[in-house]
Order: sequence, then C-alpha cells, then structure tokens
Amino acid sequence: MIDSIILKAATRLLTALLLLFSVYMLLRGHNLPGGGFIGGLIGATGFVLYAIAVGADATRAALYFPPQNVAMVGLGTALASGVYAVFFNDAFFTGQWWFIGDRESGDYIPISSVLVFDIGVYLVVFGSILTLVLALEEEV
Repeated sequence: MIDSIILKAATRLLTALLLLFSVYMLLRGHNLPGGGFIGGLIGATGFVLYAIAVGADATRAALYFPPQNVAMVGLGTALASGVYAVFFNDAFFTGQWWFIGDRESGDYIPISSVLVFDIGVYLVVFGSILTLVLALEEEV
C-alpha cells in the first residue's frame, strides 16, 4: 500500500473508468477485437490499482464476492454455454442464438451463447488475477 492522497483520490475514478472500459471490451469482442479475456484483464487492472492505493483488505471489502468465487462462477458459466448446444443436437460449444423481441418486424436483439461464454471467460480471468494479486499483496 502506498500512502498517497493523490493516488487514493485518482484511483477511485480510474477504477470506475477501467471497469466501464472492460465491459465495453467484453461486449464488442464478438465481432471486433476484444472479448472476455482482455475485458477481464482490464477490469482486474482497476482493482489491482485500487489494491496498490488502499491495500488488500480494503479491496476485498470493496468486492462484493470473494474473487475465487467469481472465478468459479465464470468457469461454470463458460462450461454451461458449451453444454447448452448439446440440448439442440449440436456439437459441444456450437453457437446458439436467442432473439429478444419481435423478429418479424425486425425489432429484436440477437444474443448468442458465444456472448455467455465470453462473460464466463471475463469472470474467470477477473477472479483469477485478483485472487493472485491480493494473495501477493497480503504477503508484502
């Protein structure tokens, strides 16, 4: 932990911006560069910066769930997105699509199982990186 008023004040803003940017990278990753892995890294970077500024205990308090649990939920989500295709007699991890809204009028939002997989990867990377960094931060 670094005892700097400037770093502590700037970290709150930077953490929020990094989390927002990480969600943007997650959502644009299906059709453009980005996705769950880079989004998870960017999101974890915000909390790593927060841990450097205020310490590991305050960072664990700021997180609603323990990072290990976040990683496990992400792993289950990624696995579930692959298993979902089997129920439609498709191969494991074959992309499935849901259409929310009225398809006949063209007023709908397409959501794929690939996005669910990316969300799972995001959570795995986010939780894993934070678990490692917070464990190292507590040792120092």
